[in-house]
Amino acid sequence: MKKGLRDIIGLSFIFLVIDQIVKIILNNRMIVGETIIIARNFFSITLVHNRGAAFSILTGNRILFIAIAILVIIGILFYIKKLEYVDNFDTFIYSLLIAGILGNLVDRIIYGYVIDYLSFNFGDFFFPIFNFADICIVVAVVLYIARMIKGDLWK
Repeated sequence: MKKGLRDIIGLSFIFLVIDQIVKIILNNRMIVGETIIIARNFFSITLVHNRGAAFSILTGNRILFIAIAILVIIGILFYIKKLEYVDNFDTFIYSLLIAGILGNLVDRIIYGYVIDYLSFNFGDFFFPIFNFADICIVVAVVLYIARMIKGDLWK
């Protein structure tokens, strides 16, 4: 196994463990719908079980989401394996992406739903509740796009 791929898998595992530990703690200590206010009118922890994809779309398609996640992870790993060189920034990006996908995949396989808990609101606008795995995916995609736009600037 190439060093880059080994590093990506190792870092992905660390992010995955963080994701799963937080979800296990919250799922065992809170009831669905319970809210812990952290910053009034801005941020709270609210436990929800999401049976759909982002923003609860396509609710009830668990098998489809599991299949897509597995195929995407396999595709990412094959892509990484074909790369000639993976720098530290790429390692970070791919690790976040894989860990995020795996974090939600593990939830779907074990529970049948994704455990979400981070709730932000701005006045009367409530952003859909999400989790650490979702953050990993979004940050990875944003960094990947920025890397593509900026090219060698960050290498």
